[in-house]
Amino acid sequence: MFIPTTSREVASLGWRRLDIILVTGDSYIDSPHIGIAVIGRVLLNAGYRVGIIAHPDVHSADDIRRLGEPRLFWGITAGSVDSMVANYTPLGKRRRSDDYTPGGQNERRPDRAAIVYANLIRRYWRPTAPIVLGGIEASLRRISHYDFWSNRIRRSILFDARADVLVYGMGEQTVLELAAAMDRQTDFRTLRGLCYIASRPKENYLRLPSHTEVSRDPQAFTRMFHQFYRNNDPLTARGLCQQQDTRWLVQNPPALAPTTADLDAVYELPYTLEQHPFYEAQGPVRALDTIRFALATHRGCYGECRFCAIAVHQGRTVYGRSEASLLHEARRMTAHPRFKGIISDLGGPTANMYGFECARKLEKGACPQKHCLYPRVCPHLPVNHDRLRRLMHDLRRIPGIRKIFVASGLRPDLILADRTAGTRYLEALVRHHVSGQLKIAPEHSEPHVLARMGKPSIDACIAFRQQFNRISRQAGLNQFLSYYLMAAFPGCTMGDMQRLRHFTRTHLKIAPEQIQIFTPTPSTYGALMYYTGQDPFDGEPLFVEKDNRGKKRQKEAVLPAHPHRRSYPKRRVSRKKA
Repeated sequence: MFIPTTSREVASLGWRRLDIILVTGDSYIDSPHIGIAVIGRVLLNAGYRVGIIAHPDVHSADDIRRLGEPRLFWGITAGSVDSMVANYTPLGKRRRSDDYTPGGQNERRPDRAAIVYANLIRRYWRPTAPIVLGGIEASLRRISHYDFWSNRIRRSILFDARADVLVYGMGEQTVLELAAAMDRQTDFRTLRGLCYIASRPKENYLRLPSHTEVSRDPQAFTRMFHQFYRNNDPLTARGLCQQQDTRWLVQNPPALAPTTADLDAVYELPYTLEQHPFYEAQGPVRALDTIRFALATHRGCYGECRFCAIAVHQGRTVYGRSEASLLHEARRMTAHPRFKGIISDLGGPTANMYGFECARKLEKGACPQKHCLYPRVCPHLPVNHDRLRRLMHDLRRIPGIRKIFVASGLRPDLILADRTAGTRYLEALVRHHVSGQLKIAPEHSEPHVLARMGKPSIDACIAFRQQFNRISRQAGLNQFLSYYLMAAFPGCTMGDMQRLRHFTRTHLKIAPEQIQIFTPTPSTYGALMYYTGQDPFDGEPLFVEKDNRGKKRQKEAVLPAHPHRRSYPKRRVSRKKA
């Protein structure tokens, strides 16, 4: 059964009025990989009457009024991707396709979707139930933030959307507690994992520099961002306050990390793994091709790459599901009528972070002045891939499963740091779980660029490549590595890109065809560097390529001369003289 999205479905359930209506910029895809489906299923499982309105028409009342008005609140998300990232390339061109829209045409998700949907609700429902923002767009724009698309510091999205509450992070526990508080008509402002607007700052909360101050002074913006970033661990974070206009943004400490049992319960809910028929009639969604039969092993990432927002949205602590839950989900997949024996991905934000975590971090929170993986793997991180390797083995033994691929990116430095099980894990991965190409993300070759990115030395990539090729040859498999590379990151010059080109030709033996241009997304250190032109840790001035022609030239410096050349080398057959 799907969560209802039409009035007929609501009536068929015998419901007179919905408690909560969720509005999303994606289509309604009923999958544990889609945030709106997860939140909807969690609320439904708790006994609330929930409906979903997907990518509503913002030019009429038809969509936003079809389910009536909710009793408790409206929940709004821009979707699985920040709407500005979904709608525009790094060079500012409008994207033509959208994997989360029926038919694949990028014509349904508005720019700044969370703000637009909040305005849509108020336009056609006045007065109305409280409006609650959530999802990655809201989560990463919850304080004053640099907005690349307007090239300015914007205030909290909570104020621009004129919403009542903002739930940040993954949100399941917070939204349940919020719904219960609203149902009982008790004060929800003490709940973890949410932001709200107040007339005065909260006592004992850390005061950030005001929005006016950070808008005028890049150094104040840097100080603010450091304070914000360092208060994202649920075990150590203080509450934050920031004056936005005459009012104050109040951010309570993050929600506590879910237990394994909590996470298992989320994935045990009865997802259909399909697009709702109402939207399927408008066309298929390409996202389902990759997520329908994918297994998520964990959440969180201790990589802290400075162009990535996972550490802010999901957290620096990795928390995983039980093996029993993953095996049970895999067995359920084999009974699905569309299942052809292939699990498309086994992983998470990074595939090989499952099954181990720092004991100190779990007890006392993440180290404020140290990183788990940069500049090298912390000796206190008990890296061991054996649990993941055993899980892969047990999944392969399930009747009906022919192949399990690892499509999520890998951290080669973790495999190399694992002296106990790293080689055995890589052997199992290469022999059983690679679909011809395996993804890794060195991003660059130059030490000073990698340092700004928070990435390890390129030596780890070279050593991993050697091991991967050796094991592939021993297994008689014609497999290759696929490399994520980046242009125009703050501090990167044309000379750096030319040296990257030389590295890819001489060390990786490839002419890569796909280079990503850096996009400064909100709540990342990369965006902070892009805006200020300084390294936020030592104050050193940085060259920042902001001209689109310069960004394009950086990208093209690494691309092959012939655009149709393969991104991996062909095998050469040696011929002996007769």
